[in-house]
Amino acid sequence: MTNIFFITPPFTQLNTPYPATAYLKGFFNTKNIQTTQCDLGIEVILNIFSTKGLKSIFANCPTPAQENWHQLSENAKRMIMLAETYINTIDPTILFLQGKQPTLSHQIAKRNYLPEASRFNQMEDLNWAFGMMGTYDKAKHIATLFLEDISDLIKECIDEHFGFSRYAEKLGRSANHFDELYENLQNNQSYIDKISCDILKQHLENYKPKLVAISVPFPGNLFAAFRCAQFIKKHYKDIKICMGGGFPNTELRSLKDKRVFEFFDFITLDDGEAPLEQLLGYINGDKKISDLKRTYCIIENELAYINNSECTDYKQGQVGTPDYDNLLIDQYIQAIEIANPMHSLWSNGRWNKLTMAHGCYWGKCTFCDTSLDYIKLYEPLTASLICDKIETLIEKTGETGFHFVDEAAPPSLMKSVAIEIIKRKLSISWWTNIRFEKSFTRDACLLLKESGCIGVSGGLEVASERLLALINKGITIEQVTQVNKNFTEAGIMVHAYLMYGFPTQTTQETVDSLEMVRQMFHAGILQSAFWHQFTMTAHSPVGLEPEKYKVKKANEVDISFADNDVEHIDLSGIDHNQFSFGLKKSLLNFMHGVGLEEALHKWFDCKMPKTTISSDYIINIINNSNLIENKPNQKVIFLGPIPEIEIITKSKKGNVWEIASLTFFSKSTTINIKTDRAQGEWLFNLLPTLLLNYEKLQTLQEIKNNYEQSGLEDFELFWDNKPVNQLFRAGLLII
Repeated sequence: MTNIFFITPPFTQLNTPYPATAYLKGFFNTKNIQTTQCDLGIEVILNIFSTKGLKSIFANCPTPAQENWHQLSENAKRMIMLAETYINTIDPTILFLQGKQPTLSHQIAKRNYLPEASRFNQMEDLNWAFGMMGTYDKAKHIATLFLEDISDLIKECIDEHFGFSRYAEKLGRSANHFDELYENLQNNQSYIDKISCDILKQHLENYKPKLVAISVPFPGNLFAAFRCAQFIKKHYKDIKICMGGGFPNTELRSLKDKRVFEFFDFITLDDGEAPLEQLLGYINGDKKISDLKRTYCIIENELAYINNSECTDYKQGQVGTPDYDNLLIDQYIQAIEIANPMHSLWSNGRWNKLTMAHGCYWGKCTFCDTSLDYIKLYEPLTASLICDKIETLIEKTGETGFHFVDEAAPPSLMKSVAIEIIKRKLSISWWTNIRFEKSFTRDACLLLKESGCIGVSGGLEVASERLLALINKGITIEQVTQVNKNFTEAGIMVHAYLMYGFPTQTTQETVDSLEMVRQMFHAGILQSAFWHQFTMTAHSPVGLEPEKYKVKKANEVDISFADNDVEHIDLSGIDHNQFSFGLKKSLLNFMHGVGLEEALHKWFDCKMPKTTISSDYIINIINNSNLIENKPNQKVIFLGPIPEIEIITKSKKGNVWEIASLTFFSKSTTINIKTDRAQGEWLFNLLPTLLLNYEKLQTLQEIKNNYEQSGLEDFELFWDNKPVNQLFRAGLLII
């Protein structure tokens, strides 16, 4: 028997486990409390997308002899007639996407191995985007389209709610009332429901848990969570059931509908460690119901919310390391759905998920849920503890890819983590979310790159100075431009989150924002981006004080279930929906270097004004960016190899003098620096003290003092000129 069985219901991601259950399992490990977990989503996908699974799928589809055959789309008919080909190729294709049959990429990439249906219609349009792509990644994209074709067939013939990374999502989105969900839950189980519950039954029989804790991060796995709970209630009446995760944390904070508790016994909010520990104590008889923390339950037939304020949350240093035991780590699918570099990074590869800090160190953006604890309560970890977790996860999972899922990773901590990674000689790849802070200097970005950072994503939102101020983003276009340049030149991919439709945003500001983005792509300082339409949430400053931002709620409704996304009216009267297609179409082209010279109005079906932004606005910022003046308290680091030194005697017209020749052998080049002998020998002796494994990092002021105490003169003249400038190419950084 296990104490807690954590479940992530279908569906979240195909390429890597959603980390919530691994985080909680890691915490309970520190308490010596036995728990287990499963990602029901990947297990259901692997069941369906197999020889046995597809045989069952096609057996449940109409045939030409049946009356409903003529109701099918031509696409579905084509696939059904090619059923045997789909069945014969599915197992090898899944193995290929799991990284277990890489040689199959050659056959797949030639497009004569897999059957093709409607999803492949886009291939001709994307040939220009994928033409230079390697065979392996191109094959992944083709194999992904193959699976999506099957997904379309399932949706048309088997289960209308099916989707790769979501299930019955429309039932969970903006569900102010529980009625529609409740009505659908009274229906018989769907084909997908039955598979999910059959797998769930096997786990329950195996683990025999006291408590099943179901993680619901998104609307796309809410309905499946209720189906799982419904199944457990019917067949395993002694097991208690709890819901937690991102969806209840944001949507169910004003829950009123008692019918929810026909399926769940408890719902916990926010960080789950302390609430679940208290809940388990209550189930075991060691705690009273009044001891529960941030927990909904039914008491004497009434809905109650209990928050034991005497029970405090755990500090981030106390929650342990995520534990991925029991999850099918080697069976996740590496898919490439669309030609967006950051989306590819997200969905292609198995990333260990970690955070550098809890919450957001900025916490001021007016569109964000700044009133909720997951944003409001900021608590960073130490670089040492983060790297301890990295080492533990590498040892346990064998994976060296890390995605830090922070709201915005703190720049100073990122630099400290990078230094610790390099000191420990960890060979990893990592990426994270950031704010475009000016502290991401050229040298800071080079340090991050050296530690294995391969990409960053940050919110540029609306590229308009007025709106950035209204959003309270704390950044400027000039600042974003310089930071993007620094990351790009360091070899780190930059992805920008873009927003349109923010309250009071004008049509002119929309087209000017697009022009800023176009120029950043044209200048090569932005590699990936995605437009999101503004959504007003109940817990954001805009949602809490809509009149202050000149919007109003569309209609006041009595909310008894989900309460987060708020339908609103922009009092400016602009229909921001009309810009959606043009913004996204232009961006897809910009990401592949296409249409960068086109007039912006050509991307839109609606009338758009000409941009007021000068065509050289971004490039002028890049060309005229001021050199950052180094400060005496900044740390000086040398990441390069210790050089060879040779003392050379020179003579000219009877004069004889000595110079020092320092030769650096880097990974890709050889750099030679020649200088006065005394200065060269001082520099040669200094460099070992700048390595990260030296006892203490030195400041620029300490180095200057050392130089002058050695009897040398004109430090600034030496440091700011050719010899040391060349040294920056060899690995000298000022952080």
